[in-house]
Amino acid sequence: MRQILHITSGDIAGDSLRRSGITGEVFVWHDILYDGPRNPGWPDEPRLPARAQFLEDATGGGLTRQQTLETLKAQYAKLERAGQYDAVILWFDACLFDQSMLCHILACMDFKSVDGVEILCVDAFPEIIPFDGLGQLSPSQLASLYDQRQRVSKGQFLFARHVDRTFALQDRAAFLEIASLQHAPLQWIPAAVTRWLEEQPDEATGLGRLERFVLEAVRSGLSTPSQIFSYAATHDTHPLFWGDITLSAKINKLATRRPALVRIEGPKPLLPQWNAEDILQGFRVYAT
Repeated sequence: MRQILHITSGDIAGDSLRRSGITGEVFVWHDILYDGPRNPGWPDEPRLPARAQFLEDATGGGLTRQQTLETLKAQYAKLERAGQYDAVILWFDACLFDQSMLCHILACMDFKSVDGVEILCVDAFPEIIPFDGLGQLSPSQLASLYDQRQRVSKGQFLFARHVDRTFALQDRAAFLEIASLQHAPLQWIPAAVTRWLEEQPDEATGLGRLERFVLEAVRSGLSTPSQIFSYAATHDTHPLFWGDITLSAKINKLATRRPALVRIEGPKPLLPQWNAEDILQGFRVYAT
């Protein structure tokens, strides 16, 4: 029997993939590859602690530096052994979060000369509107996509390395060039990069797109985190690259900047950012 490794980005998608009846081992990758300190391609071991600290901060302490460091080391150890499989299949969404992760994994696999890599990425599924990713699909729906996988070409590997380097260095000039591509080797990258550019602080307000959505929501009278989330999700471009962790971090940033643009009332001075769905109900956010 062929030994197959499936790599995807979300725990929900990973669980559904395991129950889909598709042969192979499922491995879920965890990281925020469009942001934070790192080097391009295969990681430099001494820099992993800084990456782990960034991820602890990004989750508001929900994941500790030590937990994250162990996860990062385990993930790269898994990629180190990926060449032992007969095939590696990458299941990713078309959003910024997944596309930056996809390019990083491809760059690492190219560095390690892993053969037999296939990719499966979709940006839509019948009757699921809006479509934000594989986590919305049932095991049988995921299984129905399996025949759409395609072998990763050398040109796609090279392009992934370029994109991964651009994210690692936060090279704005390179981002603008990538965003303008009409026929990219990985077709979902230009739109994902465009969304990254929109998230950068603009010259007029110093705010990114998601922060502007938060302000629009609270200034319109919406105050609960769930209301703000719904407003931002309705007005943003799909597929969404963010979830409640990212949105809570954006709200906290608006509350702690000087001058503050929002005021948080609740059990704590700032919104919790990790496994906080029930806790968030006790918070309100107001415009200053």
